[in-house]
Amino acid sequence: MRSLGRPFLLAAMALATMFTSGFSLGGQQGVGPPKPVGATPSPRQLAWHDLQFYGFIHFTVNTYTDKEWGYGDEAASVFTPTAFDARQWAEVARDAGMKGLIITAKHHDGFCLWPSRFTDHSVRSSPWKSGAGDVVGDLARACREFGLKFGVYLSPWDRNHAEYGQPAYLTYYRNQLRELLTGYGPVFEVWFDGANGGDGYYGGARERRTIDSATYYDWENTWRIVRDLQPQAVIFSDAGPDVRWVGNERGVAFETSWYALNREGLFPGYPNYSGVAAGRPDGSAWVPPEVDVSIRPGWFYHPSEDDRVASVDRLVEIYEQSVGRGANLLLNIPPDRRGLIPEIDAARLREFGRRIHATYAIDLARQARAHASEVRGRSARFSADRVNDGDPSTYWATDDDLTTGTVDLVWPRPIRLDRLVLQEAITLSQRVEAWTIEVDVDGRWAPFATGTTIGYKRIARGQPVTTARVRVTIAKALASPAIATVGAYLEPAESPAGR
Repeated sequence: MRSLGRPFLLAAMALATMFTSGFSLGGQQGVGPPKPVGATPSPRQLAWHDLQFYGFIHFTVNTYTDKEWGYGDEAASVFTPTAFDARQWAEVARDAGMKGLIITAKHHDGFCLWPSRFTDHSVRSSPWKSGAGDVVGDLARACREFGLKFGVYLSPWDRNHAEYGQPAYLTYYRNQLRELLTGYGPVFEVWFDGANGGDGYYGGARERRTIDSATYYDWENTWRIVRDLQPQAVIFSDAGPDVRWVGNERGVAFETSWYALNREGLFPGYPNYSGVAAGRPDGSAWVPPEVDVSIRPGWFYHPSEDDRVASVDRLVEIYEQSVGRGANLLLNIPPDRRGLIPEIDAARLREFGRRIHATYAIDLARQARAHASEVRGRSARFSADRVNDGDPSTYWATDDDLTTGTVDLVWPRPIRLDRLVLQEAITLSQRVEAWTIEVDVDGRWAPFATGTTIGYKRIARGQPVTTARVRVTIAKALASPAIATVGAYLEPAESPAGR
């Protein structure tokens, strides 16, 4: 009998590959992508999502007075770092896996970490470097050297300034904002909080001042300064407009977290913010959450907290309950009175960075073959193998009339895993409302994890299991699912040291 020949065999192999990827003959190669079903991210927000993890630097006169909130009457002479090194901050942040650092350029006490032209209450009046220092400038340069993004926080409240509460203060505040946004290179995030008045020094008045926090700062026009001077920077506050507060400082995002939000009527310091912090699927604006938490109980360095630095296990937990629930993580790492990240903090951060890298460096799903219950238009463009091709810009999708579906990953031989990572194609909006993951154990499906929203990233952690097959089921969605990634990982065995 005559051999069919190599061309026939190659064609047969190609057909088999198409079928196992969820693609069949007759597929519509020209079928288009799903349409968004709600709010979608801007380019600046997409770039922000990709950062995932960065650091906060709280450092000012409070570091030397052992306070969390300075009153505003602290003399500039108390600011006396003896071994200040912004490069050490940046190096530690890089080793921890952070992608940027945000500096408290001015906290509520009003002391400025840069030599502002508009006040003497700054490093210019301190003994440090004989008044010639600039913490903000040094950190901006260190971030560039170590490949980090640079951001700034400028407290709206100022307990030092004599005109706080009056229209003249808003001019002062905006002038300082312009200084920070024009003097230090690209800024990736500008951070505004809701601390809006109370007791203070206020130039010697020593009184309590209150404002209408909804109107006093004229936020839309204040934020326009950021848009004009740093158009690629995202703006953080309770109200966005680009990034919102998660609503707590415990290091945890909501289990069900929608990126969409109705911003109408919101402002930094909004009194009923907890009621809207989780977002809503029908929100009109894309305003994803950021989780802010400190490695220590306080935000500024306090010697009494040297034995209360978060363990490596705790940092991993924070990471997987923030980044792992679709938020970005802003981890505070306060320098001590020398002007250095303390040794214990630095050691924990570096070990944490090694742990996260070791856990997520190798995606075991790349070794698997993917199969889907349904494929959009039977097109290879949306086939199952898009979820494990290593390219987050591609995705598996179903036809518009389907809001459920499954993807199976099948390995040629069993692997061991304890984490699955899911990602949606968020350029098409956030769509998934419920999902489950099962693993094949001895020929039977066993539950591994369940959840609700996915968004940019969802880390599903379970008990270590050996399996050759994983099934991800999208059980409910606002519209046809569009899944960019299904990744599989295993945390390596670790010694208890540093935990």
